[in-house]
Amino acid sequence: MPDLSVNLAGLKLANPTMTCSGTCGYAFEYADYMDLSQLGAFVTKSITREERPGNPPARIVEVRAGLLNAIGLANVGLKRFLAEKVPLLQKMPCPVVVNVAGHSFDDYTETCAAMNDLPCVKAVELNVSCPNVKDGLTFGTHPGRLKELTAAVKQVLPAKPLMVKLSPNVQDIALTARAAVEGGADILSLVNTFTAMAIDIWKRRPRLANVAGGLSGPAIKPIALHLVSRVYQAVAKPAGVPIVGMGGIQSWQDAVEFILAGASAVAVGTALFIDPATPNKICLGLKQYMQTTNVRSLGDMVGALQLT
Repeated sequence: MPDLSVNLAGLKLANPTMTCSGTCGYAFEYADYMDLSQLGAFVTKSITREERPGNPPARIVEVRAGLLNAIGLANVGLKRFLAEKVPLLQKMPCPVVVNVAGHSFDDYTETCAAMNDLPCVKAVELNVSCPNVKDGLTFGTHPGRLKELTAAVKQVLPAKPLMVKLSPNVQDIALTARAAVEGGADILSLVNTFTAMAIDIWKRRPRLANVAGGLSGPAIKPIALHLVSRVYQAVAKPAGVPIVGMGGIQSWQDAVEFILAGASAVAVGTALFIDPATPNKICLGLKQYMQTTNVRSLGDMVGALQLT
Protein backbone atom coordinates (compact mmCIF):
# COMPACT_ATOMS: atom_id res chain seq x y z
CA MET A 1 0.00 0.00 0.00
CA PRO A 2 1.48 3.39 -0.99
CA ASP A 3 2.47 5.61 1.93
CA LEU A 4 0.85 9.05 1.59
CA SER A 5 2.00 10.37 4.96
CA VAL A 6 3.93 13.64 5.12
CA ASN A 7 6.09 15.27 7.78
CA LEU A 8 6.31 19.03 7.27
CA ALA A 9 8.97 20.14 9.74
CA GLY A 10 7.18 18.33 12.55
CA LEU A 11 3.66 18.89 11.22
CA LYS A 12 2.60 15.29 10.60
CA LEU A 13 -0.09 14.67 8.00
CA ALA A 14 -1.79 11.38 7.12
CA ASN A 15 -1.87 12.51 3.50
CA PRO A 16 -0.64 15.54 1.52
CA THR A 17 -3.96 17.34 1.00
CA MET A 18 -4.75 20.60 2.78
CA THR A 19 -7.32 23.35 2.35
CA CYS A 20 -6.30 26.82 1.22
CA SER A 21 -6.87 29.53 3.79
CA GLY A 22 -10.06 31.49 3.29
CA THR A 23 -11.95 28.89 1.29
CA CYS A 24 -13.60 26.96 4.14
CA GLY A 25 -14.01 29.44 6.97
CA TYR A 26 -13.21 27.91 10.36
CA ALA A 27 -13.79 24.30 9.23
CA PHE A 28 -17.24 23.41 10.46
CA GLU A 29 -18.92 25.46 7.75
CA TYR A 30 -17.80 22.62 5.47
CA ALA A 31 -18.49 19.69 7.81
CA ASP A 32 -21.71 18.77 5.98
CA TYR A 33 -20.00 18.78 2.60
CA MET A 34 -16.64 17.08 3.13
CA ASP A 35 -15.20 14.40 5.38
CA LEU A 36 -12.79 16.48 7.44
CA SER A 37 -11.12 13.33 8.75
CA GLN A 38 -9.85 12.61 5.24
CA LEU A 39 -7.83 15.84 5.06
CA GLY A 40 -4.12 15.96 5.71
CA ALA A 41 -4.70 19.30 7.45
CA PHE A 42 -7.24 22.10 7.62
CA VAL A 43 -6.11 25.71 7.24
CA THR A 44 -8.37 28.37 8.74
CA LYS A 45 -9.24 31.67 7.14
CA SER A 46 -6.96 34.54 8.14
CA ILE A 47 -7.16 35.68 11.76
CA THR A 48 -6.20 39.25 12.67
CA ARG A 49 -5.69 40.87 16.07
CA GLU A 50 -8.81 43.01 15.68
CA GLU A 51 -12.15 41.98 14.20
CA ARG A 52 -12.52 43.03 10.55
CA PRO A 53 -15.76 43.47 8.54
CA GLY A 54 -13.90 43.14 5.24
CA ASN A 55 -14.50 44.94 1.97
CA PRO A 56 -17.93 46.01 0.68
CA PRO A 57 -19.62 43.83 -1.98
CA ALA A 58 -19.10 42.71 -4.64
CA ARG A 59 -16.27 40.72 -3.09
CA ILE A 60 -16.24 37.63 -5.32
CA VAL A 61 -16.46 37.56 -9.10
CA GLU A 62 -16.26 34.52 -11.35
CA VAL A 63 -14.02 34.94 -14.39
CA ARG A 64 -13.01 32.63 -17.19
CA ALA A 65 -11.03 29.72 -15.68
CA GLY A 66 -10.87 31.29 -12.26
CA LEU A 67 -12.24 33.37 -9.42
CA LEU A 68 -11.51 36.91 -8.26
CA ASN A 69 -11.87 37.71 -4.58
CA ALA A 70 -11.41 40.84 -2.51
CA ILE A 71 -12.76 39.72 0.86
CA GLY A 72 -10.59 42.13 2.80
CA LEU A 73 -9.57 39.71 5.57
CA ALA A 74 -13.08 39.65 7.07
CA ASN A 75 -12.82 37.68 10.32
CA VAL A 76 -13.94 37.58 13.94
CA GLY A 77 -10.63 38.79 15.38
CA LEU A 78 -8.36 37.11 17.92
CA LYS A 79 -10.56 37.52 21.02
CA ARG A 80 -13.66 35.96 19.45
CA PHE A 81 -11.56 33.34 17.65
CA LEU A 82 -10.22 32.11 20.99
CA ALA A 83 -13.64 32.18 22.64
CA GLU A 84 -15.87 30.93 19.82
CA LYS A 85 -13.82 29.01 17.27
CA VAL A 86 -11.11 27.24 19.26
CA PRO A 87 -13.65 25.07 21.17
CA LEU A 88 -14.89 23.81 17.80
CA LEU A 89 -11.40 23.35 16.39
CA GLN A 90 -10.54 21.17 19.39
CA LYS A 91 -12.94 18.60 17.94
CA MET A 92 -11.28 18.53 14.51
CA PRO A 93 -10.40 15.04 13.24
CA CYS A 94 -7.33 16.34 11.39
CA PRO A 95 -4.47 18.74 12.19
CA VAL A 96 -5.39 22.45 12.23
CA VAL A 97 -3.19 25.21 10.82
CA VAL A 98 -4.18 28.77 11.74
CA ASN A 99 -3.53 31.45 9.13
CA VAL A 100 -2.54 34.80 10.65
CA ALA A 101 -2.55 38.22 8.99
CA GLY A 102 -1.79 41.73 10.18
CA HIS A 103 -0.73 45.26 9.30
CA SER A 104 2.10 45.67 11.81
CA PHE A 105 4.72 43.58 13.56
CA ASP A 106 2.66 43.80 16.77
CA ASP A 107 -0.44 42.53 14.96
CA TYR A 108 1.38 39.41 13.85
CA THR A 109 3.37 38.72 17.00
CA GLU A 110 0.46 39.15 19.42
CA THR A 111 -1.84 36.91 17.37
CA CYS A 112 0.82 34.25 16.78
CA ALA A 113 1.89 34.22 20.42
CA ALA A 114 -1.68 33.34 21.37
CA MET A 115 -1.40 30.13 19.31
CA ASN A 116 1.46 28.72 21.40
CA ASP A 117 -0.72 27.35 24.17
CA LEU A 118 -3.46 25.88 21.96
CA PRO A 119 -2.94 22.11 21.60
CA CYS A 120 -5.44 21.95 18.74
CA VAL A 121 -3.33 24.32 16.63
CA LYS A 122 -0.52 22.29 15.11
CA ALA A 123 1.11 25.04 13.01
CA VAL A 124 0.74 28.69 11.99
CA GLU A 125 0.70 30.04 8.44
CA LEU A 126 1.61 33.70 7.90
CA ASN A 127 -0.39 35.63 5.32
CA VAL A 128 2.21 38.23 4.38
CA SER A 129 0.25 39.82 1.51
CA CYS A 130 -0.69 42.76 3.73
CA PRO A 131 0.69 46.33 3.70
CA ASN A 132 2.55 47.60 6.75
CA VAL A 133 0.63 50.61 8.09
CA LYS A 134 3.90 52.40 8.93
CA ASP A 135 5.38 52.59 5.44
CA GLY A 136 2.83 51.01 3.10
CA LEU A 137 5.23 48.26 2.04
CA THR A 138 3.62 44.85 1.64
CA PHE A 139 5.46 42.42 3.91
CA GLY A 140 5.50 39.65 1.32
CA THR A 141 6.99 41.70 -1.51
CA HIS A 142 9.86 43.27 0.43
CA PRO A 143 12.54 40.64 1.28
CA GLY A 144 14.13 42.62 4.11
CA ARG A 145 10.82 43.34 5.80
CA LEU A 146 9.69 39.73 5.34
CA LYS A 147 12.84 38.39 6.99
CA GLU A 148 12.34 40.74 9.96
CA LEU A 149 8.69 39.77 10.33
CA THR A 150 9.39 36.04 10.11
CA ALA A 151 12.14 36.31 12.72
CA ALA A 152 9.89 38.33 15.05
CA VAL A 153 7.08 35.78 14.79
CA LYS A 154 9.42 32.82 15.19
CA GLN A 155 10.68 34.34 18.43
CA VAL A 156 7.19 34.38 19.97
CA LEU A 157 6.14 31.05 18.44
CA PRO A 158 8.76 28.55 19.61
CA ALA A 159 6.39 25.61 20.01
CA LYS A 160 4.79 25.43 16.54
CA PRO A 161 6.06 25.00 12.98
CA LEU A 162 5.88 28.33 11.13
CA MET A 163 4.71 28.36 7.53
CA VAL A 164 5.12 31.49 5.40
CA LYS A 165 2.71 31.93 2.48
CA LEU A 166 4.54 33.59 -0.39
CA SER A 167 3.04 36.21 -2.68
CA PRO A 168 3.51 35.67 -6.44
CA ASN A 169 3.31 39.41 -7.06
CA VAL A 170 7.07 39.91 -6.95
CA GLN A 171 9.93 40.23 -9.41
CA ASP A 172 11.74 37.11 -8.17
CA ILE A 173 9.96 34.82 -5.73
CA ALA A 174 13.25 33.12 -4.84
CA LEU A 175 14.34 36.32 -3.08
CA THR A 176 11.31 36.42 -0.78
CA ALA A 177 11.47 32.65 -0.24
CA ARG A 178 15.10 32.95 0.84
CA ALA A 179 14.24 35.88 3.12
CA ALA A 180 11.52 33.84 4.83
CA VAL A 181 13.86 30.89 5.34
CA GLU A 182 16.61 33.15 6.69
CA GLY A 183 14.05 34.61 9.09
CA GLY A 184 13.28 31.15 10.43
CA ALA A 185 10.38 29.80 8.35
CA ASP A 186 10.00 26.04 8.83
CA ILE A 187 7.69 25.59 5.83
CA LEU A 188 6.97 27.61 2.68
CA SER A 189 3.50 27.68 1.12
CA LEU A 190 3.00 29.02 -2.38
CA VAL A 191 1.47 30.67 -4.13
CA ASN A 192 -1.06 33.17 -2.86
CA THR A 193 -3.42 34.77 -5.38
CA PHE A 194 -2.35 37.00 -8.27
CA THR A 195 -3.52 40.62 -8.29
CA ALA A 196 -6.10 41.00 -11.06
CA MET A 197 -9.35 42.71 -12.05
CA ALA A 198 -12.49 42.39 -14.15
CA ILE A 199 -14.58 45.14 -15.77
CA ASP A 200 -18.31 45.43 -16.40
CA ILE A 201 -18.28 46.79 -19.95
CA TRP A 202 -21.87 48.08 -19.73
CA LYS A 203 -21.41 50.00 -16.49
CA ARG A 204 -17.77 50.78 -17.31
CA ARG A 205 -16.88 50.00 -13.75
CA PRO A 206 -14.77 47.35 -12.00
CA ARG A 207 -16.78 44.26 -11.14
CA LEU A 208 -15.19 44.16 -7.68
CA ALA A 209 -16.04 47.00 -5.28
CA ASN A 210 -12.37 47.01 -4.27
CA VAL A 211 -11.41 47.44 -7.97
CA ALA A 212 -8.76 44.71 -7.90
CA GLY A 213 -8.62 41.36 -6.13
CA GLY A 214 -6.83 38.05 -6.01
CA LEU A 215 -7.09 35.63 -8.92
CA SER A 216 -7.26 31.92 -8.11
CA GLY A 217 -8.35 28.78 -9.91
CA PRO A 218 -7.08 26.82 -12.94
CA ALA A 219 -6.03 30.01 -14.76
CA ILE A 220 -3.04 30.38 -12.42
CA LYS A 221 -1.95 26.74 -12.24
CA PRO A 222 0.88 26.77 -14.85
CA ILE A 223 2.37 29.92 -13.30
CA ALA A 224 2.06 28.57 -9.76
CA LEU A 225 3.69 25.32 -10.85
CA HIS A 226 6.65 27.19 -12.31
CA LEU A 227 7.06 29.25 -9.13
CA VAL A 228 7.01 26.13 -6.94
CA SER A 229 9.73 24.59 -9.11
CA ARG A 230 11.74 27.81 -8.95
CA VAL A 231 11.56 28.05 -5.16
CA TYR A 232 12.29 24.35 -4.69
CA GLN A 233 15.40 24.39 -6.84
CA ALA A 234 16.76 27.75 -5.66
CA VAL A 235 15.83 27.79 -1.97
CA ALA A 236 13.80 24.97 -0.44
CA LYS A 237 15.86 22.00 -1.61
CA PRO A 238 19.24 23.43 -0.54
CA ALA A 239 17.79 24.58 2.81
CA GLY A 240 15.83 21.39 3.48
CA VAL A 241 12.59 23.34 3.91
CA PRO A 242 9.35 21.65 2.74
CA ILE A 243 6.88 23.33 0.38
CA VAL A 244 3.08 23.28 0.38
CA GLY A 245 2.12 23.90 -3.24
CA MET A 246 -1.13 25.55 -4.30
CA GLY A 247 -2.67 27.43 -7.19
CA GLY A 248 -5.36 25.97 -9.44
CA ILE A 249 -5.15 22.38 -8.20
CA GLN A 250 -8.31 20.54 -9.24
CA SER A 251 -7.29 16.90 -9.71
CA TRP A 252 -4.83 14.23 -8.64
CA GLN A 253 -2.92 14.85 -11.86
CA ASP A 254 -2.46 18.50 -10.85
CA ALA A 255 -1.28 17.36 -7.42
CA VAL A 256 1.28 14.99 -8.96
CA GLU A 257 2.67 17.86 -11.05
CA PHE A 258 3.16 20.04 -7.96
CA ILE A 259 4.78 17.20 -6.03
CA LEU A 260 7.18 16.42 -8.88
CA ALA A 261 8.00 20.14 -9.02
CA GLY A 262 9.02 20.09 -5.36
CA ALA A 263 5.92 20.33 -3.15
CA SER A 264 5.74 17.92 -0.20
CA ALA A 265 2.02 18.65 0.22
CA VAL A 266 -0.69 20.44 -1.76
CA ALA A 267 -3.53 22.77 -0.83
CA VAL A 268 -6.89 22.96 -2.59
CA GLY A 269 -9.00 26.11 -2.59
CA THR A 270 -11.20 27.27 -5.45
CA ALA A 271 -11.88 23.68 -6.55
CA LEU A 272 -13.71 23.10 -3.25
CA PHE A 273 -16.48 25.44 -4.41
CA ILE A 274 -17.10 23.05 -7.29
CA ASP A 275 -16.50 19.73 -5.54
CA PRO A 276 -15.83 19.59 -1.78
CA ALA A 277 -14.66 15.99 -2.21
CA THR A 278 -11.66 17.09 -4.29
CA PRO A 279 -9.04 16.36 -1.56
CA ASN A 280 -10.33 12.82 -1.09
CA LYS A 281 -10.35 12.23 -4.85
CA ILE A 282 -6.77 13.51 -5.03
CA CYS A 283 -5.69 10.97 -2.41
CA LEU A 284 -7.38 8.11 -4.25
CA GLY A 285 -5.76 9.17 -7.52
CA LEU A 286 -2.34 9.52 -5.88
CA LYS A 287 -2.55 5.98 -4.49
CA GLN A 288 -3.42 4.57 -7.91
CA TYR A 289 -0.66 6.58 -9.60
CA MET A 290 1.91 5.42 -7.05
CA GLN A 291 0.87 1.80 -7.46
CA THR A 292 1.07 2.09 -11.24
CA THR A 293 4.52 3.71 -11.14
CA ASN A 294 5.86 1.49 -8.32
CA VAL A 295 6.37 4.37 -5.89
CA ARG A 296 6.13 3.25 -2.27
CA SER A 297 6.45 6.58 -0.46
CA LEU A 298 5.16 10.00 -1.45
CA GLY A 299 8.47 11.49 -0.38
CA ASP A 300 10.17 9.63 -3.23
CA MET A 301 8.19 11.76 -5.70
CA VAL A 302 8.98 15.16 -4.19
CA GLY A 303 11.15 17.14 -6.59
CA ALA A 304 11.59 14.14 -8.90
CA LEU A 305 11.06 16.32 -11.97
CA GLN A 306 13.85 15.73 -14.49
CA LEU A 307 14.97 19.13 -15.73
CA THR A 308 17.76 17.87 -18.01
